[in-house]
Amino acid sequence: MKYITVILGIFGLELGIKNYIEKSLEEGEKRPKCKEFLVIRKYHNQGAFLNMGERRPWIVAALSVILTLLLTGFFTCTFTMAGGGMLKWGLTLMLGGAFGNTYDRLRRKYVVDYVSFNVPFKRLRQIVFNISDFCIMIGAMLSVISEICKKQT
Repeated sequence: MKYITVILGIFGLELGIKNYIEKSLEEGEKRPKCKEFLVIRKYHNQGAFLNMGERRPWIVAALSVILTLLLTGFFTCTFTMAGGGMLKWGLTLMLGGAFGNTYDRLRRKYVVDYVSFNVPFKRLRQIVFNISDFCIMIGAMLSVISEICKKQT
């Protein structure tokens, strides 16, 4: 099934990139790319988005597992739905990202983040992301848009 293949692809790609970052960069080292708009750097995030929960990583890990399992169950229920392509793709992206970050939380005890943007806004410039984060955000947007469109028809 194409959705499962994409989930596994996101997870595999993310695992490979994170392993490369762990071996190749020192904590705090920065490597500018794309005319210095992107910055590749290694950051170990002990919490969730913006380090929320970093003082209690075991709670963040437990919530991550629970939410990933719930999302997996919901995704499985969509297999019998006719249509719903945008929702299924949204869930696919969210699951690929969720598996990537949950794996890190369970295996490494932190999430490896590695890309930030060199933008004028200092606060945004300080945030470090990974591909899983982008997949979760885009997947959530697709899922919400899918539900909004469904209610308007």
